[in-house]
Amino acid sequence: MEFTNQVTAQKETAAMIAFGRLFDLERKINAKTSGRIKELQVESTGDSIIISGSTTTYYSKQLATQLTLDEFGELILENEIDVS
Repeated sequence: MEFTNQVTAQKETAAMIAFGRLFDLERKINAKTSGRIKELQVESTGDSIIISGSTTTYYSKQLATQLTLDEFGELILENEIDVS
């Protein structure tokens, strides 16, 4: 039982750290893309990062992807940014 509590505590700590890093990542994406991704959202589901929004260029989408991988490369990335 002690091992389970320790693993749970580690996951919760990791989630809190990631949550703080999500805000930094969102600001970084906005800055690097000059705000070209509208309604940008960066979320975590525990073992993955989801970025969503809409943009007019694949370059902005790719830039958001690269910035996310640089920051959270150990997690699964789901890029749901629409390009239209």
